[in-house]
Amino acid sequence: MAIALVTGASSGLGEEFAWQLATAGHEVVLVGRSRDRLSEVAHNLTGATGMAAELLPADLTTEVGRQAVASRLGDDARPVSLLVNNAGFGLGEGFAATTWEQERALLDIHVTAPAQLTHAALPGMIARGHGAILTVSSIASRLGNSTYAAHKRWQVEFTQALAGQLAGTGVTATAVLPGLVRTHFHDSDALSHMRAEFPDQAWLDPEEVVTAALAAVRRGQTVVTPSARYAVAGALAGLLPTRMTRGRRSQQRD
Repeated sequence: MAIALVTGASSGLGEEFAWQLATAGHEVVLVGRSRDRLSEVAHNLTGATGMAAELLPADLTTEVGRQAVASRLGDDARPVSLLVNNAGFGLGEGFAATTWEQERALLDIHVTAPAQLTHAALPGMIARGHGAILTVSSIASRLGNSTYAAHKRWQVEFTQALAGQLAGTGVTATAVLPGLVRTHFHDSDALSHMRAEFPDQAWLDPEEVVTAALAAVRRGQTVVTPSARYAVAGALAGLLPTRMTRGRRSQQRD
């Protein structure tokens, strides 16, 4: 039985990943900060799909939390065949307006955690000759207007480098670049204004993002943008001079 581990699984895209993977016959390991919320997701998921859901409460902005998940990924008795690096958040403020504690947490969850967890998962996957790393980046990676965007760009670059290094091992690496998604990501005071600033057509449903991401993993595709309009927008952003994508506003997209 294939096992998938999903970070940030208590809501939003992470919860949708868990549902689609369980529906497809995967056992899932649910990682998130709230045990109560993970228990609720696991109860509903197992009741509907019959698939086992393992709870792993952990705060990935801390070394203790990351190490707990890394240890689970290194457990050869119950090997994980798919790691979904999904956990993340946005600050909605410029670098000079935030505290270092906030920026450090942002860096840890977007950069340190995916790197550390991927590093823990790969030896077993390579030894078994199969596995996949899926990292939820963002169309914001095509911009240069925030530390969030810089972290998301790193995720894409990391995935591309990893994909090259893993060629021939049976293990793949994929980054998905969603645009605006209808999740609780934008419920915070810092980001809620974005709901009114963008038209309904700009928002994607979690189902379509996750479906596209998992299809890309099955194909072994390295980078996927799960929307034609965002794919075009991302391509155009890549053609613009850097100074034109360095807007003052910080537009977090996941």
